[in-house]
Amino acid sequence: MTQKDLQDRRFYKAQQEAKFAKELNPETPQTLSKSYKLAFQDTEFLLREELRPVRFQLELLKPEMLLDEAGVASTMVIYGSARIPEPEAVDVLFATAKDERERIIAERMKEKSRYYEEARKLGRIASTCGIKDESGNRHFVVCSGGGPSIMEAANRGARDVDADTIGLNIVLPHEQAPNEYVTPDLSFQFHYFALRKMHFLLRARAVAVFPGGFGTFDEFFELLTLVQTGKIEPMPILLFGKSFWKRVVNFEELMLEGVISPKDLELFQFVETAEEAWREIAIFYELEDCG
Repeated sequence: MTQKDLQDRRFYKAQQEAKFAKELNPETPQTLSKSYKLAFQDTEFLLREELRPVRFQLELLKPEMLLDEAGVASTMVIYGSARIPEPEAVDVLFATAKDERERIIAERMKEKSRYYEEARKLGRIASTCGIKDESGNRHFVVCSGGGPSIMEAANRGARDVDADTIGLNIVLPHEQAPNEYVTPDLSFQFHYFALRKMHFLLRARAVAVFPGGFGTFDEFFELLTLVQTGKIEPMPILLFGKSFWKRVVNFEELMLEGVISPKDLELFQFVETAEEAWREIAIFYELEDCG
């Protein structure tokens, strides 16, 4: 036998088999039946309750394989609110405020609106300072939830310097689409929150957490739990906006209540600017600080 004979495939690829099935099957009651469809092309079958474990695996594999193929070795993950406006849009909140509570909300949104630009700057810095390893794989590729506001700003910062940037969107009952700055071939959509959160952290080498609501808290506290329990290695966890975080979470009281240890307060750091955040990352990984 020749070397070619040893290495050649003995079975057709799935794409070829699907083409054969489409082109060669005559239309008969048997071939038109749902049962005759190739299982991997039968969407109705794949969406059955019994196929949930298979869908888990597919949702894990697809982004993993495509990110590998794109040479994404590690990511700079950015969490944050989908509601914080750009500074230019804050005046609308004041104009539409109907009562004192809404005026307070508008005032606090104005205070936080500066973080849109900080997230954008962090996206630029990470994309500019990110490194390539010996294999040409890229590190600190900016990764967000792919939505508006802080997420959009992070992806936008990467695009400012013509860098690829990742968006991990989730299917929701209301309209939700990727922001325009996500690299199209690195724009992913998830059905399962659990698989999405796993992909946020599989390649993460640093996480910036901007002010946000339930979703941001969920992602942030799960990350803290994973590091605290030793399920993942420590990494820079950077909380933007000390006044916000001190106001909405009393970390010190958690420690004094005895439900977390004093050392747990060292799992994260407060920062105010993108430059400060990148400096902490550079110190942690002993990188040249180019921020």
